Amino acid sequence: MRQSFIRFQTQSFSFRCLRAWVLPALLGSSVGCGPGGGATPEPVDPVDTQRDGLVSTNGLSTNGLSTNGLSTNGLSTNGLSTNGLSTNGLSTNGLFVSWFNSNPAQADMLMKYVVRCAMNANQTLTYTHAGTTYTWTGSLGLAPNWSTNQPATVTEQQIVSACIAAHANKFGVHVNISVLGKGATNVEIPTTPEETQTYSQPEACFFGNLFANEGLYAANDTSYLSYDQSTVRTCGLSSWAGDLACAPAIVHVGNCLDYCDLAAPRGYSRCHYNGKYYRAITTRIRPQDIYRCGDGVCQISEKCGTGATADSCASDCGSCP
Repeated sequence: MRQSFIRFQTQSFSFRCLRAWVLPALLGSSVGCGPGGGATPEPVDPVDTQRDGLVSTNGLSTNGLSTNGLSTNGLSTNGLSTNGLSTNGLSTNGLFVSWFNSNPAQADMLMKYVVRCAMNANQTLTYTHAGTTYTWTGSLGLAPNWSTNQPATVTEQQIVSACIAAHANKFGVHVNISVLGKGATNVEIPTTPEETQTYSQPEACFFGNLFANEGLYAANDTSYLSYDQSTVRTCGLSSWAGDLACAPAIVHVGNCLDYCDLAAPRGYSRCHYNGKYYRAITTRIRPQDIYRCGDGVCQISEKCGTGATADSCASDCGSCP
């Protein structure tokens, strides 16, 4: 088994509602951001026991270390389809072209995450728009079929969706996270002892399917934050008052243990919601990335006020003008 180390640095990206963007166009249908129903579990793709390290500089890594910064104001999949990722496919897909033209900067940011999640470190995808050529580099290789211009399997749709959700950040700032899980062919994202030791704080699990209009979901992999705690990773690690912080793009459903199957040695293999099973991505963070009102620093997740809560932290942020 080969272990490698991957570090991601992602830029801030706004995702408002999944339906306004990329995936459905390639599918030939529109994607919404709300929950969808289903009656039967999805089949699991054939197992591949091979391990392959992947490297990326934006949120995904061969050992799972990644930097997230994707914001919840602009995520959409209304241009991508499951027919296969290829330069020619993007250029000839009218829905993708229209979607990209509507906001090239946001489309570019989302495509960086899509490609990094789906493709491996040896693959790139290019697209030329208005004289500018965009090149997106792969990293995790979670969707090998889709990456080689074959139709995406249901499992690939799910794991790429979960990977994108795991990099969501309400505040659009960069925070290092450890990403745990397996790709569509059961290739595990490698880890190192150093990563496990540094990113020791359980955070959240993510699952869903943007391609099938079934929504994105997150749940705590630990207890809810206390009244005086906060984190910029609120789309995953929630407080009791923060369950709706990232809705409707991502719906927070509670605790991972209520929905998901544990996977050895850590994380969750799949989650069950609305009558369907979904492949999951699990994340961990550094303990110091959970902030506490009273530590003397006014964090972006804290506000001025007269109290001792994150929404009214007098000691760190002072009184409001």
